Amino acid sequence: MVATHGFQRARRPEQIEARRCAILDAARAMLGSRPVADISLRELSESVGLAKSNVLRYFDSREAIFLEVLDENWVAWLDGLSESLTPAGDDSPYAPEIHVASAVAESLVGQRLLCELMSVMAGVLERNISVDFARDFKKRATVNSGRFASLIHSQLSHLSEGDAAQFAKVTLVIVAGLWPTAEPTESMVVVLNEMQAPPASDMFAVGLREGLINQLVGLSARAATRTS
Repeated sequence: MVATHGFQRARRPEQIEARRCAILDAARAMLGSRPVADISLRELSESVGLAKSNVLRYFDSREAIFLEVLDENWVAWLDGLSESLTPAGDDSPYAPEIHVASAVAESLVGQRLLCELMSVMAGVLERNISVDFARDFKKRATVNSGRFASLIHSQLSHLSEGDAAQFAKVTLVIVAGLWPTAEPTESMVVVLNEMQAPPASDMFAVGLREGLINQLVGLSARAATRTS
């Protein structure tokens, strides 16, 4: 039986916030060693010492909890990216685009949890949430995407704001599409080794970098045709 006595009668705002933080802490801890798909609401509730019904007092659903973790990781990544982006030191054709795309890719490769949550955001996590939570999350996601686009535009001012926004959207799509290949099953690891393929993590890093470079160079080339 789940012990819930420590979580009874949460009335004050600070108590409610403490319980929300405890749930999110548990989710982060479990995500450190297991994929989202392997974590049930029951297990998450038990790790906090709550019944499932009590967890649902603080969050819409299991999916809403992971969307909160996604948002905080998204914001933290943007904070780090804004500090790490620097102007390209090469004046060869498309050097700035390659430099920026490579920096974005490198920063994402180090964000395993962010990449995983992005990969299941639309297909899984957004499928079991209320309208109110969906509205709130989408507002925050739009702010995050806009902030990313602004960072790109600040580095590549010849791109329009629309082009930068397009790159931000495509980055999410590329990450979501590639990430499942970065952590293959044990059976697939055996097959990849038999094929003498590079490690899956390396293929993810290379694929992400090449995909982002191609997108950013393509957007810049298209922008040039509009001004020529």
